[in-house]
Amino acid sequence: MIERKSNRPTHRVYAVRKISEDRSRWADIGAAWAHKDGQGFSFKLNLLPVGEADLVIREIQEEEGGAQ
Repeated sequence: MIERKSNRPTHRVYAVRKISEDRSRWADIGAAWAHKDGQGFSFKLNLLPVGEADLVIREIQEEEGGAQ
């Protein structure tokens, strides 16, 4: 269960396309917020993938220096 602490996104949404046998290209296409009850997510997509791509949602990690 994800605990929502603020209105900031909790996850990033990526479109992932395989470009070779061992390489993939990840494009940041939006953000996701955990619902207050921890039972789902709301998404805001800035772009939609064209063609075949996997959608991957990853928890936002703090970068070095504490900035997000």
